[in-house]
Amino acid sequence: MSSSDACVAYLELHERVSLMLSRQGGAEANQTVPHCPEWTVKDVLAHMVGVPEDILSGNLNGVTTAEWTQRQVDRHAEHTIPDLLQIWSETLRSFSVVLPKIPQPTLSQFIFDQVTHEHDIRHAIAEAGARNSSAIAVAEGFLRNSLTHNPEFGIRKLSESSIRGFDFVRSLSGRRTISQIHAVGLSPDAVVAFIETTPFTVPTIDVTE
Repeated sequence: MSSSDACVAYLELHERVSLMLSRQGGAEANQTVPHCPEWTVKDVLAHMVGVPEDILSGNLNGVTTAEWTQRQVDRHAEHTIPDLLQIWSETLRSFSVVLPKIPQPTLSQFIFDQVTHEHDIRHAIAEAGARNSSAIAVAEGFLRNSLTHNPEFGIRKLSESSIRGFDFVRSLSGRRTISQIHAVGLSPDAVVAFIETTPFTVPTIDVTE
């Protein structure tokens, strides 16, 4: 997708997640997120909010590492979900100006991370949806582009898979078990080999979101 389309996809994701969480009663804040078992729903949201904050402030020391993301969670420890949604909305005023200036494929990688966590939250609070969103399309494009540059032939072949959209993205982001990866028609060996080169791990318990 073009950078302009990717930016629109992120703005749609922000609105979608904000509306979804604003409808909740608050009990979801401390719900553990199975795909990020050390984090609650509020913690995942703090990370989603924290990335654009850090991009704006230039706080990119250790970017994408566990330590970097945990600092985002820690600095918002005292905030509620409504607080975080307000901060996110306020941050977006400046971030929406910077967003189109982020070069590809970094822009799509950022959206891949954000939509991954959108569906992590959806799984945690049992609110499936948005499986055909523009953000999923951006994430798929980012993954396929990354796969084409992989030196391993088996991994590189994944870029040519006829499996599309949500199943493709979730399978290659460590959100599907080996049996689920096989069931959708992807090569488990190739997917596992790819995931081993990323911060993700293959889960041992089947998930549906």
